[in-house]
Amino acid sequence: QVQLVESGGGLVQAGGSLRLSCAASERTFSSYFMGWFRQAPGKEREFVAAMSRSGGYIYYADSVKGRFTISRDNAKNTVYLQMNSLKSEDTAVYYCAASRSRPQLGVHNWAEYTYWGQGTQVTVSS
Repeated sequence: QVQLVESGGGLVQAGGSLRLSCAASERTFSSYFMGWFRQAPGKEREFVAAMSRSGGYIYYADSVKGRFTISRDNAKNTVYLQMNSLKSEDTAVYYCAASRSRPQLGVHNWAEYTYWGQGTQVTVSS
């Protein structure tokens, strides 16, 4: 069972950048399909980005496309989310998630991911 630990959240002004990291406990990290989700107060969990095991397939929500970049370093058992041009509406708790297989019902479907981190708060001030 893989354990995920996010880091890198914080308070940033609108237009600024943050880089989130998600470290996995298992050496078999490269066998997991990875995703980033976020949840703002009073809102449902929202898909942000996802990446296939080898990194060959990448997916983004329309709301972050062109601003956020997902990447992974399988040698370090870590997935990253580089967030640029941040907006106040990006304020949320950000979670990384892992699936042993490619989500069959869609990479945006949070129920397809088995393992979750504890989340890291991102606050963007306007």
